[in-house]
Amino acid sequence: MARLPTLRQLRHLVALHETGHFGRAAQAAHVTQSTLSASIKELETLLGVPLVDRTSRWVAFTPLGTATVERARRLLNEAEELVQLAKSAAGPLAGPLRLGVIPTLGPFFLPAAIARLRRRFPRLRLYLREELTERLLTRLEGGALDVALIALPYDTGGFETMALFDDRFVLACRKDHRLAKAAVVRPRELAGEPLLLLEEGHCLRGHALSACELPGRGGAAVLEATSLHTLVQMVEGGLGVTLLPEIAVRGGILRGTSLVTRPLGDPPEARTIALAWRRGTQREREFRLLGEELIAAHAPAAKGAGVAGAAGRGNGPGGARKRARTAAS
Repeated sequence: MARLPTLRQLRHLVALHETGHFGRAAQAAHVTQSTLSASIKELETLLGVPLVDRTSRWVAFTPLGTATVERARRLLNEAEELVQLAKSAAGPLAGPLRLGVIPTLGPFFLPAAIARLRRRFPRLRLYLREELTERLLTRLEGGALDVALIALPYDTGGFETMALFDDRFVLACRKDHRLAKAAVVRPRELAGEPLLLLEEGHCLRGHALSACELPGRGGAAVLEATSLHTLVQMVEGGLGVTLLPEIAVRGGILRGTSLVTRPLGDPPEARTIALAWRRGTQREREFRLLGEELIAAHAPAAKGAGVAGAAGRGNGPGGARKRARTAAS
């Protein structure tokens, strides 16, 4: 029988591809640089072809090396799923679970969700990663994450998604702003208003522009910020108005400010929070159970807490009149 590559060798190869540097790859793999270099050299000898071109300054993968990395990722993912599948036989949601989450959701939703998961599944060990949607899906595809909490609409390609709940948009403005007098703000009423948005790369930016029926920057968006908290402070300073997800308002993002919120649209505009995982995984049943638990974690807050002036509409997936049709990044 032919000798086969070891999982250890494949991990080292993937680490080198992700870091592009032998020293950083060794650090990520928790081995010495000489050990990692020897491991990859052994793999090349075993396969009988060079996978990496080495110089004193940089590392470049050969075409075959790049193709080998992709297969190595799939093999490592399947090996990890095999272990988790065996562990799940003793009970669902036990052992490690690597969960990614977008920044406009994590701080406001995860505390309640994690508290529920710890009560109901004490053997579950959650490892969290907060990043923008594009990076989360890249990590998910590469096997660095098991599941990811994202906002739709978004082009999820070959990933499986499970819609969890709708997160409605509200307009945030100062008490002395003309729109503070409205019971409900129509998107057309934002024409000409300085609309403060998150910078490019945040899916919420695309969702907000679409909710306002603006195809791009729309001329009204004059300032950008890197976080929702910064947007809130800019509005407090009188620089304009912004759109916030309702879950962030319920999570206390306006605490300590004098800002007010008004529903956007009637029925309200919303994004859909969803759970994503790799298609074809053996853990789909477990991930769907996780989704059900996340829905249950959101339900009490959605029922018991309100946003000033919010319209009394259903908050399940698809409950809003329409979604943003496209989200850039």
